[in-house]
Amino acid sequence: MPESDDGHRTAGDSAVRRAPPVAFRQFVLKLHSRCDLACDHCYVYTMADQRWRDLPRIMSPRVLDATARRIGEHARAHRLDTVSVILHGGEPLLAGPARIESAVSAIRQGVAPVPTRFTVQTNGIRLDEAYLRLFDRLDVRISLSLDGDRAAHDRHRRGADGRGSHDRVDAAIRRLTTGYPHLFSGLLCTVDLRNDPVTTYRSLLAHRPPTMDFLLPHGTWSTPPPGRVPKPRPTPYADWLITVFEQWYHAGPPVRIRLFDEIIQVLLGGHSRLAGVGTSPAAVAVVQTDGAIEMDDTLAAAHSGAARTGLHVLRDRFDDALDLPAVRAQQAGSASLCATCQACDRRRVCGGGLRTHRWRADTGFDNPSVYCPDLYALIGHIGRTIRRDLAVLSGAAR
Repeated sequence: MPESDDGHRTAGDSAVRRAPPVAFRQFVLKLHSRCDLACDHCYVYTMADQRWRDLPRIMSPRVLDATARRIGEHARAHRLDTVSVILHGGEPLLAGPARIESAVSAIRQGVAPVPTRFTVQTNGIRLDEAYLRLFDRLDVRISLSLDGDRAAHDRHRRGADGRGSHDRVDAAIRRLTTGYPHLFSGLLCTVDLRNDPVTTYRSLLAHRPPTMDFLLPHGTWSTPPPGRVPKPRPTPYADWLITVFEQWYHAGPPVRIRLFDEIIQVLLGGHSRLAGVGTSPAAVAVVQTDGAIEMDDTLAAAHSGAARTGLHVLRDRFDDALDLPAVRAQQAGSASLCATCQACDRRRVCGGGLRTHRWRADTGFDNPSVYCPDLYALIGHIGRTIRRDLAVLSGAAR
């Protein structure tokens, strides 16, 4: 069997090569490579890939202009009906209002006539009234990181001085929801098993976000996440998420929780738009501050250079990335899964989980997710719940 670009054999290699490429629809722009927090669970700064130290702090106008042209040529060549751009970091607000406005303007002009939707992913501590007015004028949606109440959030999301950031983030969200609720995209929460799931959910829900994302902490078989032992039992992350699911589902969902929504969508025969659920092709490209074109940057949790493509916006097209074996593997769906996943009855819903979480130093990505038991249990619980309610509805209809 041929080897992948990381030097490891990959399952379903011939099927991966045959799979037609899927155009990128979402582009993550690393506007600033540094952060004003020192979160100890951050995949960018605390895990295997430490290349951030060598990156320019801020994306230059030259790289921005080239990125805008490359996204535009890609969108027009593939006749996309819309493009999504996420302003990311590090902490993107460190780039400053002028650089952010020039980035949005350059990309809108470069991608025209294809419409572009912008979202900024921020830790929120710099989200003041001036930034809110700017994002309102530019029509940029805002997604914030919040891990729950003060105790839960400040467990990880602290400054270099050890000071917690919860109160500053909470104040930013209140400014957003009070004056600019139409810009509120949602909240992103990283699961910590030490935080009570019901308390965490309700503290997030109090902000009335349109969407919540619950993220599993990044880890691999070589560096397992907290509390995840290499055994089928226990399933602590499934138990935590199932508790939240029960609160959410039986209350008549007042908010969209993407993890649950996408699992239900696939269980009902649809397709997922969320990485780590289902077998839909990955359609995301990342541009670093130096202009390097990369894959999903959470791969930084796997090994140094795992997200690299060797391509650069100043000389390469995004279409060139679609021809790379590693990108093809991310787009090959079930064909790229390992033998264990191929034999699993829940592979269509799970999709092997997030690619990052499959890494093992001796076998590369040719493994199930390190969260395999948790994903299996979570999907099983949601599936049983949906089937039970569908049976009730079917009986009532008769």
